[in-house]
Amino acid sequence: MTAETAALLGVASLAASALGSALGMAGGIFVVPLLTLFAGASFPTAVAVSLVSVIACSCASAPQFLSARLVNLRLAAVLELATVAGSVVGVLLVGSIAPGILYGLFAVVLLVSAAQMLRPRRSAQPLGSGWGERLRLASSAPDAGGVDQRYHVGSLPIGLSLMFGAGTLSALLGIGSGVLKIPAMDAALRLPLKVSSATANLMIGVTATGTAAAYLILGKVDLVLAGPVVLGSVLGAVLGARAMVRVNGSVLRVAFVLVLAALAVPMGLTAFGIEIGPLR
Repeated sequence: MTAETAALLGVASLAASALGSALGMAGGIFVVPLLTLFAGASFPTAVAVSLVSVIACSCASAPQFLSARLVNLRLAAVLELATVAGSVVGVLLVGSIAPGILYGLFAVVLLVSAAQMLRPRRSAQPLGSGWGERLRLASSAPDAGGVDQRYHVGSLPIGLSLMFGAGTLSALLGIGSGVLKIPAMDAALRLPLKVSSATANLMIGVTATGTAAAYLILGKVDLVLAGPVVLGSVLGAVLGARAMVRVNGSVLRVAFVLVLAALAVPMGLTAFGIEIGPLR
C-alpha cells in the first residue's frame, strides 16, 4: 500500500467515523465498502478491519456521550446480552455464506436503514409498564434546552429479538450493528434519538470487541490497512460525538441517508457480479 493510499484511507475513515459517530453508528458501515471497493481488500479482511475501527470509534466517542448523560447504561447491559448471543451465531456462520450474498445483504441493510432514517420518529413515549419497568430501565436525559426529560422503555422482548439479529449481521458484515440498533430502539423501544444513538455507540464497541477477537484468531485482520483506518476513525469519532451532543441532527440525518443510498448502489452491483475496479 502506497503512502497516498494510506493517507486517503485515513481521511476517508475520519469522515466516515465523524458522520457515523454523530448518529451513534460508528463508521463501520462506510469502512467495509471503502476497503472492498476502493482499497481492493477482500470482504472478510474489510469486515475484520472495520470491526477494529468500530471499537476505536466507540471508545473515542463514549466519554463525550457519558458526560452528557445520554447513555442508558442499565438498558445497554440488558440489550447487549442479546446482541452478543447474535454475534456468536454470526461468527459461527463466517465462511459459510457466499460473498455475493453478503454484498447483497449489505446493500439491503443500507437501503432499509436509509428508509428508516427518513421516517419521522414517534414523539409519544410508551407507558411505564412491562419488563422495562420491572428492570427499572426508565431514565432521563437533557433535551435541546438542557432540561432533563423522563422517558420510558417500550417493548423489551421485541427489542431483544431485534438486537439478536443486529449482532448476527454485525459479525457477518462488520457494520458495528449501530445502523440496526438505532432503528430498533426507535421502533420497538421508542427512545429519544440522542439516547438511542449514545447507547448504541457504547454497545457496538462491546459487540465488536468479541467479534474482532475471533477474526484476529482467524488471521483476518490486516494491520497495514487497520493502521490508517483506526487513526482516522478515532479522530473522526471525537468530532462526531461533539457534533451529536451540541448540534441539531436534521442536517446529519439527511447527509447520512444520502451516503447510505449512494453506497448501496455499488455494493448491490457487486452482489450481482458487476465488479468495480479498486484503487491499489
